[in-house]
Amino acid sequence: MKRLFHGARSSRNQDKGFCYRYFKWILWFSISFYFFSSFLITRHKPASSISRTTVSQNKASRALIEQPFNKNTHAEWPLNGIKVYVYELPPKFNSDWLENERCSTHLFAAEVAIHRALLSSDIRTFEPWEADFFFVPVYVSCNFSTVNGFPAIGHARSLISAAIDLVSFQLPFWNRSRGADHVFVASHDFGSCFHTLEDVAIADGVPKFLKNSIVLQTFGVKYEHPCQDVEHVVIPPYISPESVRSTLEVSPLTGRRDIFAFFRGKMELYPKNVSGRFYSKKVRTEIWRRYGCDRRFYLRRQRFAGYQSEIVRSKFCLCPLGWAPWSPRLVESVALGCVPVIIADGIQLPFPAAVPWADISLTVAEGDVDKLGEVLEHVAATNLTAIQRNLWDPAVRRALLFSVPVLEGDATWRVLESLSVRLGRSHRRSRGSTQ
Repeated sequence: MKRLFHGARSSRNQDKGFCYRYFKWILWFSISFYFFSSFLITRHKPASSISRTTVSQNKASRALIEQPFNKNTHAEWPLNGIKVYVYELPPKFNSDWLENERCSTHLFAAEVAIHRALLSSDIRTFEPWEADFFFVPVYVSCNFSTVNGFPAIGHARSLISAAIDLVSFQLPFWNRSRGADHVFVASHDFGSCFHTLEDVAIADGVPKFLKNSIVLQTFGVKYEHPCQDVEHVVIPPYISPESVRSTLEVSPLTGRRDIFAFFRGKMELYPKNVSGRFYSKKVRTEIWRRYGCDRRFYLRRQRFAGYQSEIVRSKFCLCPLGWAPWSPRLVESVALGCVPVIIADGIQLPFPAAVPWADISLTVAEGDVDKLGEVLEHVAATNLTAIQRNLWDPAVRRALLFSVPVLEGDATWRVLESLSVRLGRSHRRSRGSTQ
């Protein structure tokens, strides 16, 4: 009887132990499942699975991919906390062009420099739903002519259009804003008109597929012009920061400047070329005719690879228009401490909030070239020293040079600064402000 009772109690204990182990297993599983589910819900974002070169065609719902902007979260970020998503396009749109080394060093290479700077910038986000702006890196200025070596941009429209077709098909962000928060670079003669000759550029105008976007372009004028009939930011042409540093290591800004007025470049003796157009609106021809024999003017028509060494020796550097109003000489003159003499009526200069152009340069009307010598003599005798003091401010030089990585105050920083005051175009910000 005692054994029977003991056996019954032993059986109850076994049942109790089994129930206890079963309850522990259920509890462990429930807790584990809860935390695992929470992790998936909070951390998994549908677009994260998107390859940055080939994105998924299964577009997630707007409720999942669009995160509203929180002002408090971003209050301490620089440049109003902007975030830029950089599309990683197939190589045919950009990196394939880099096989030619000139692509990243010539005067139109801002498209490459800005792209490279953004890739390593803290402003960049890998999460497109967090972005205020979307940068579309298409290099259109690297198709160099086999005849004359100049960039040929006849393919530009079709290449950019193909890039837009790709991103609009694979991700929802272009379509939701119709491209209003998308940024492109057009760093050639007449910017977003994509032609080197003004009359043709005007006739073609800005392509319809870019009309609603933001274009960073070297072309800009202070009057209405079809080639700036788009939201745009005027940027400087590209000059290698390394080349500037190398020149200044040999010849410092404050060194001897024994050249009074300098210009090296194309100056036609007979300006009417084979196309029937007048280069530089005859301005460069008039400079050569009027001052070619004037000993105060150091004018050269031939190319010279080391011409920066001439700029750094000069007091005044002539910056006449070419086909377009802007010129790389503007940046080189400022960077090397030579007072730029701007001869391009109505030109819109880059980053006027950061670069005090009126205090560091001279402007001479195209029709007043015959008075140029007199103007420069007057300035040299009165306020040249004050102008040079303003010009030699390192912050001025930095604002016109594209550095990689981005430096605070450099040209890419100024681009981002310009975008930061256009946050009304940011879909994320506008959506957050209505909630």
